[in-house]
Amino acid sequence: MFTLWNKYPRIGKQLHQVERLINERLQTNNPNVKELLDSISTDQGKLLRPGIFLLFSQLAENPTHQDEQLIKIAASLEILHKATLIHDDIIDDSPLRRGNVTVQAHYGKDVAVYAGDLLFTVFFSLLAEVMNGSVYMQYNSKAMYELLLGELSQMHLRYSQEQTIDDYLANVQGKTAALFKLACMEGIHFTAPDDENEHLAGEIGLNIGTAFQIYDDILDYSGTSADLKKPVLEDVAEGVYTSPLLFAYAKAPEEFRPLLAKKQSINTEGIQQIAQLVRKHEGVNEARKLAQHYTDLALEQIDQLSNKKAARQIRALAIKLLSRAS
Repeated sequence: MFTLWNKYPRIGKQLHQVERLINERLQTNNPNVKELLDSISTDQGKLLRPGIFLLFSQLAENPTHQDEQLIKIAASLEILHKATLIHDDIIDDSPLRRGNVTVQAHYGKDVAVYAGDLLFTVFFSLLAEVMNGSVYMQYNSKAMYELLLGELSQMHLRYSQEQTIDDYLANVQGKTAALFKLACMEGIHFTAPDDENEHLAGEIGLNIGTAFQIYDDILDYSGTSADLKKPVLEDVAEGVYTSPLLFAYAKAPEEFRPLLAKKQSINTEGIQQIAQLVRKHEGVNEARKLAQHYTDLALEQIDQLSNKKAARQIRALAIKLLSRAS
């Protein structure tokens, strides 16, 4: 579960505390929702966002908050992430996520909606315990707003052949990068508040999150179902056009148009034809260049952090995290 954090024993220990806290908080008497929440509790994944938050908290020479408070903030980030995943799957009507049956597919959309809403209430409960009166109550609200706008924009652009790379990046920086940005900024604010460093941390998080999502989208075209634990090119079938496709489409729109015009009625053969066109027109390579651009920006900014020892750890994690599809 925590293999990403093997070289960070302190954070690994804290993440186990985060996991226990999430298990404690996700409780309900409703049997259907309880079973659902139990399944979420046993599938914590990499705990990437809380881990990044805790890593950035180590930038402080003399932390101003106790470890218990940091654990609660870290848990709030993971719970917000889980809630958005549940609602994403409802909107997408997705049967699988990373090889596992989605909440909405297994329990039904009604139970999934209630579970997602319950996660949001737990999220706000944790914030009230550690951030009451803090400007970061507003920052969390803004992050939720950006996540929602990213999802709404993606939904609006579904199957649209008019969307651009700029549209794609706006969605990524809302849906994925906003939460990375929040995690990095909170890591500094709640240990050693400093406006300049918080802004820099936010930019680092935004660039790491953007590169992370671009690489994830690249894997849809360069990986296999076994690598991804999901059907390859699932996004295309759902009308979500990511950077490899958009780059290739811009070079030869006339070749893509008749295939994409089939929208949800496109079959497996048609999807494979799109994948071949994406490779033919260098879509994956162009997307890799874009991801590398954001990776380089993040690494340059990490080098500007004042605590060089912690910065080296953050840099090592960023390189490991963003090298999976390079």
